[in-house]
Amino acid sequence: MKTSEPLQHKPAPALTRHPRQLGGLIHCIVWGLLFCFPLLSSGRNQESIAWGDYLRFVTILLGIILVFYANYFYLIRRFLFTRQTKWYLLSNLLLFMALTIAVYCIMEQIPVPEREMRGPRHDEPSPKLHAMFILFDFIKYLFTAALSVALKMTGSWYKMETERTELEKSRTEAELQNLKSQLNPHFLFNTLNNIYSLIAISPEQAQDAVHDLSRLLRYVLYESSESYVTVGKDLDFLHNYVELMRIRLPKHAGLQTEIQTTSPGTLIAPLLFITLVENAFKHGVSNNKPSFIQIGITADSKEIVCHIRNSCFPKDDTDKSGSGIGLANLRKRLNLLYPGKYRFEYGPEGTDYVCKLELTF
Repeated sequence: MKTSEPLQHKPAPALTRHPRQLGGLIHCIVWGLLFCFPLLSSGRNQESIAWGDYLRFVTILLGIILVFYANYFYLIRRFLFTRQTKWYLLSNLLLFMALTIAVYCIMEQIPVPEREMRGPRHDEPSPKLHAMFILFDFIKYLFTAALSVALKMTGSWYKMETERTELEKSRTEAELQNLKSQLNPHFLFNTLNNIYSLIAISPEQAQDAVHDLSRLLRYVLYESSESYVTVGKDLDFLHNYVELMRIRLPKHAGLQTEIQTTSPGTLIAPLLFITLVENAFKHGVSNNKPSFIQIGITADSKEIVCHIRNSCFPKDDTDKSGSGIGLANLRKRLNLLYPGKYRFEYGPEGTDYVCKLELTF
């Protein structure tokens, strides 16, 4: 049960409607900050920026960017998602080696700043130091590739989860529509049977009953097509239905009703209780034996309780009204609409039959 107006569809903001554009904007901001970081961190008291050092930094950063996007846009999808892990590792190994050589060659072409040339002369780096530089480059590229995999996997999981949620929502809506399409003919069939019986007893009352039926069908076919209706409208529909059925009750059948609400604006799914009321009239009245029907439905802003007790005169196997699908459909709708928020019990108690449905939120 809901206590607010149904949510209306509103167009999503531009950023949420275009996740790829949002992701591209984030990437640009991150890389832009990384490119500007050395410039921003160089103190104001420095006369000039060491452009040689900055070029070395940019060269290393471009290598990292190449590893990241080679994995993000191609290698992960081409090999990792297709479970070709060996080819994925081999491709990255070759990429790391090629970039390490390329970065080393570019570094050799960048001139050394004057402040370093004026300083004390250093010996050429030893092979051990070269190996450490190569190992450090591999670690950087390996971390970059792992970060790319993590982001790609997260994005792929989010996309799959969104698609699964949409698919589940579509399936649920389709199932609810299918249940409604079964419920409406079921209701109409039982009501027409009652009016057919009334024609032989009182044609004038049958005419009034047809007029009342048109009001009920207007609710069933139009207003109940919404996902939620107000409690007041749904209980008015039940009250009109009960009064329509009262016309054809035999004199030896007693009918007691109490249908009321203190919160008529509360929203609920439509046509949840008509099945129980229908069954009470269909199976609770005998043409030649004393019988009774007691219907109590009360609602407030927190819950709605429907309690129905009637004498039990079950139909035989020759009955083809389709009432057997009523309770099964009702339980399916409750499971879809109010999972874990309802209590539904029904069955014989001695010579009576009792149904109780409680909805909370």
